[in-house]
Amino acid sequence: MEPENINIDVAIVQQLLKSQFPQWKDLPVRPVSQSGWDNRTFHLGKEMLVRMPSAEEYAFQVEKEQHWLPKLAPSLPLQIPVPIAMGEPGEGYPWKWSIYRWLEGEAAARANIGDLKEFAASLADFLITLHGIDSTNGPKPGPHNFYRGGDLSTYDAETRQAMDVLKGKINVGLTTEIWERAIATNWHYDPVWIHGDVSVGNLLVKEGRLKAVIDFGQLGVGDPACDLAIAWTFFKGESREIFRKKLALDYDTWARGRAWTLWKALIIAAGITDSNAAEAAEPLHIIDEVITDHRQER
Repeated sequence: MEPENINIDVAIVQQLLKSQFPQWKDLPVRPVSQSGWDNRTFHLGKEMLVRMPSAEEYAFQVEKEQHWLPKLAPSLPLQIPVPIAMGEPGEGYPWKWSIYRWLEGEAAARANIGDLKEFAASLADFLITLHGIDSTNGPKPGPHNFYRGGDLSTYDAETRQAMDVLKGKINVGLTTEIWERAIATNWHYDPVWIHGDVSVGNLLVKEGRLKAVIDFGQLGVGDPACDLAIAWTFFKGESREIFRKKLALDYDTWARGRAWTLWKALIIAAGITDSNAAEAAEPLHIIDEVITDHRQER
């Protein structure tokens, strides 16, 4: 959560610009419509955005992105954010922050994608390329990316607790089977670059096609299984099969991908109270998708 004494709003962005980047101090600043949880994001004029960590645990990501995204961007087949400036703490705001070039597009949704099979293939091609870039000296899984790309057992206790909370709402036997099957395996190859949060909100569509991948806060090097969750959160049928075949990863990696998906859906569903039961529909649906897919793979 944000510290109680920090209100990350237009006023503080304007103050920081005035003191640190006076060349842009007169440009209009306005919040983006969907800012996200980890960062507060603002339009800066017509061609830039300001991205400000919302809490200390997300502040580690700023310098990582500043260092690595410009190195990765030239090798990738789609646009990614490339920082153009890094701000320092000031005006009561305690962390470093970034200014990026604005990327055009809308968050991916079935309604704005022209061909879901082509979209799945394009995303798979992006991930194949990302995973293939030299990962020497890349940031290993840790607090900076909440251990994405690391060992699933990091979340073992949390996952089992969520299963216990959801007894009567999910098939605990099968979810336990999926989880235990996955945590018994490991990535036995060299670490690869991972995005860490491949979700529809981080995929930009323009004119019906995938144009950009954004929000690299979970960037790191390790096991690519965490990049597979969209296979069950968004794809299904032919689009899921295309995504899977193009990536051509081994069975164990897909098993861990299911488990990463399961972990996230379980903790979200378990955290929803009965008074907000309607909000649980989506994570429970994702859990069902994972279970169905697992049954087909048995």
